[in-house]
Parts: sequence; C-alpha cells; structure tokens
Amino acid sequence: MKCPSCGRDNREEASFCDGCGAPLARVCPNCGNDLRPDARFCDGCGHRLVESSEPSPVSAPRSYVPDHLAEKILEGRMALEGERRTVTALVADAVRFTPLSERLDEEKVYDLIKGCVERMMDAVHRYEGMVTQFRGDGVLALFGAPIAHEDAARRAVAAALEMQQDLEAHARELAREQAVAFRFRVGLNTGPVVVGKIHDNLEMSYTPHGDT
Repeated sequence: MKCPSCGRDNREEASFCDGCGAPLARVCPNCGNDLRPDARFCDGCGHRLVESSEPSPVSAPRSYVPDHLAEKILEGRMALEGERRTVTALVADAVRFTPLSERLDEEKVYDLIKGCVERMMDAVHRYEGMVTQFRGDGVLALFGAPIAHEDAARRAVAAALEMQQDLEAHARELAREQAVAFRFRVGLNTGPVVVGKIHDNLEMSYTPHGDT
C-alpha cells in the first residue's frame, strides 16, 4: 500500500506508514468514516473528497510560512518528530462553495478563494499556528505543533476570531464590488496527535487520535 503522505510502499496489512508514520487508511476529514481508496465523496456524510480542478493558491509550506516561523520549526523538528502533542486544530472554509464555483468563471473563483485563503493564513501565522492542509475553499491549521505553546488553544481561538472579522469585512467588499455572496465558518477542536517527519520544505505528517 502506497503512503499518501510520502509515497513509500508499505505492506498491504499495514495501518501506518513505516517511513513517516502517516495513517494509510483513507478517512473522511469531515465525519471520520472509513473510505474506499477511489472514493470521491464520503458515503457517510456526502463530504467532497476530491479537490476541484482550480489551481491551488499556494504550493509547499516553505513558500508561504514566514521566515521567523520557519526558523523556529526547523530548529526544533528533531526533538518533535515522533512526539505525542496536544494540539488545537482549526478548520475554516466557505459555506456552499460548490454551487458558487459552478456559477462563476474558473479564473474568477480562483482569485476569490486565493484572497480568502491568504486572509486565513495571515491570522494563523500571526498566532504562530501552522497551515497543514488546503481544502479547495479553506484551510486546516494546527496550534501547538510543530511550534509548541502552553497557550496553543487560546492562540487558536484568537486566530479564529480575527479570521472571522477579516473574512466578514472581505465578504462585504466582494458583495459591494462584485455582487458575490460569501459566508465562512470556522471550527476548533483540541486533542492529541503524534507528529511524524518534518521535511526541509516544512511539510509535516501527523497522526490524530480520538476526536482530533
């Protein structure tokens, strides 16, 4: 079985990659339901699993993580790899994005989402969180790993509130200037993860446990 995180070939019966520690079974990020390898939608909640054909607003983490945060991550990565951490995960995305993307030109949708995602990232980085995943119309970020903070949960809440304010102001601009209606939602959850390998380009793998 090929690892979706690092591409390493593992035994078919393996549950975790023996190269980076990432989970091998596909799980729905929305409801946790086990998925078939070729699933495009979750058969438990209907969540879309395949990203749209629009280009991603960003590439490797090193291209968007501020230099001072990148230095902190790389300095402490050896001590962090394989460690169990309590983190707060933040998920932010646009509400009813799919119908909107079907109505608008693909390039316009890309520009709209790019502006929104940049505001999400700014809020995350201001409180030293790490964006670990882009989901087409939003982001998944962690607070507490790979940079450790005793007040990681408070930082995540502060980032979420600031993100909501920035996105609401941006949505008002879009409605006034382009007659486009955008709404956003932000969710938080705190729980344990085991941190995997952190690469030079800041890509990282981690294994969530329980409700995380």
